[in-house]
Amino acid sequence: MYLKKISLFNYKNFSEANFEFDTKINCFVGKNGIGKTNVLDAIYHLSYGKSYFNPLAVQNIKHGEEFFVIDAEFEKNERNEQVLCSLKKGQKKILKRNGKAYDKFSDHIGFIPLVIISPADTDLIVEGSETRRKFMDSVISQLNSHYLQQLIQYQKVMSQRNALLKYFALNHVFENDTLSIYNEQLNSFGKYIFEKRKEFIDQFIPIFNVHHKAITGSEETVQLKYESHLFENTLLTLLTENVNRDRALHYTSVGTHKDDLSFEIDNHPIKKFGSQGQQKSFLIALKLAQFEFLKKQSGVKPILLFDDIFDKLDESRVAKIIEMVNSDTFGQLFISDTHPERTETIVKSTHQSYKIFNL
Repeated sequence: MYLKKISLFNYKNFSEANFEFDTKINCFVGKNGIGKTNVLDAIYHLSYGKSYFNPLAVQNIKHGEEFFVIDAEFEKNERNEQVLCSLKKGQKKILKRNGKAYDKFSDHIGFIPLVIISPADTDLIVEGSETRRKFMDSVISQLNSHYLQQLIQYQKVMSQRNALLKYFALNHVFENDTLSIYNEQLNSFGKYIFEKRKEFIDQFIPIFNVHHKAITGSEETVQLKYESHLFENTLLTLLTENVNRDRALHYTSVGTHKDDLSFEIDNHPIKKFGSQGQQKSFLIALKLAQFEFLKKQSGVKPILLFDDIFDKLDESRVAKIIEMVNSDTFGQLFISDTHPERTETIVKSTHQSYKIFNL
């Protein structure tokens, strides 16, 4: 599949912009702050229904305007597909495919497989567990719509359970029977989520290890581990055992919403013990493994966005990525870079067709 063209209206710093793309490599070059990353984010927006960099949707509207529109045409399975995303202040965001609005954004997830590699990925290492869970969930959800629905239902029930715990505390009451209803539901959704995450990590780790070794060319040992309360016991048992703690905290303290991915180098947290270079290698291997996993499972080469990474990588890592482009591992690529000459030199070396957009 590939993105043929895109139009932006009042999106971030663009009043109006139109781009027609090459089926292979597309580069946005220019000074910092000119909007290169914003074009990549618009493409991401059409895949996931939200921005990669700014979760507050209204802040993606150009300053001083009332709405934004992203309108694009893709080709998938030899069919043209139009995808449009728009938002007007004070209203709900709209996502349409071929003119028909989705009732639920979650129904669109997976239609446009896409992976982004960006300096912002460092959040996966430095931020809390929620960021790493979101990474895991986004990969699984692109391939399994039922998983995404179970995840949404789990979050909904957990919010209701938390509201009930707060109600108990405020009113100095406790109704175990009512709480048990939510426990049963959480257990059902949580069990499915846990099993699917476990399956995913088991398949993902070998792919990640291959990419990490190829990028670093070294024998350093890295570990990617899935951590969950549900390895210890069923969620129903855990909720029952922690009921007094939850009543004191006024929220649900155990469950799949507390799961995490542990990133380690030589059995130590990479956040504390990994150099900047080691952390970069880990993250790029993680994202390239995401790309390969999606490609294998879906049979479609995802669109790949490289945001400003040539500025952050040494020559050996760039060479590895170019080697993968040459081997036709990737489908359509979008690259942002501050140096037009460097970009042109890099893409020419791939002997693939390309377009360069000077912003």
